[in-house]
Amino acid sequence: MRLHKLSLLAVAALAGLSLTACQGSNSNSSGRNDSSAPSSPPSAAQGAASQRRDGSGASSGRDTPAAARTGSVMTSACTTSHLAFSTSGGMAEGTLVVNLKNTGSATCTLKGFPGADLKSKDGSVSARRSRLAAPLVRVKPGGETRFTLHYAPNHSGGSGETFTGLIVTPPGETHSRTLPVGINVPVSDGSGPAVTVDPVGTGK
Repeated sequence: MRLHKLSLLAVAALAGLSLTACQGSNSNSSGRNDSSAPSSPPSAAQGAASQRRDGSGASSGRDTPAAARTGSVMTSACTTSHLAFSTSGGMAEGTLVVNLKNTGSATCTLKGFPGADLKSKDGSVSARRSRLAAPLVRVKPGGETRFTLHYAPNHSGGSGETFTGLIVTPPGETHSRTLPVGINVPVSDGSGPAVTVDPVGTGK
């Protein structure tokens, strides 16, 4: 009888151990399910990058260089070394047209008043600027632009003052070219002859 009681106690103990093991297994399984829960939502930066990749959102304009964004072509200023100079008579008396031809391989720009100094055997006279506004001029390779020099022709009957050279300095440049001219103006009372120059790209 005592042996029978011990057998029953052993069976009960084994049953308890088996139940505990089952509960532990369920707990581990539950833990694995919890660890597979969805992670935190993507950040705003990740979302924006995803939109750019799938085409649903446009990238910021700051990401694109200005030249690429506008399709504009950057051009440099025309230099004296890449310009050919010539003169021709103006449409009115007392005017001289100075032509500037782009001899370079790329389009260049000019804007402003040129330096224009008339030379004679007695010295030189610098032309004053007119009141015309200066446009931005783009000159293609082989293309030309021009400016006009204005002076008072000599109708005094006297010999006047004869200028045989014109020193031209393009806008924004420090290098000059000297062109041969034949300009005769009346002798003034000391204030100098009235000579003015228009900006590049104006007149005909």
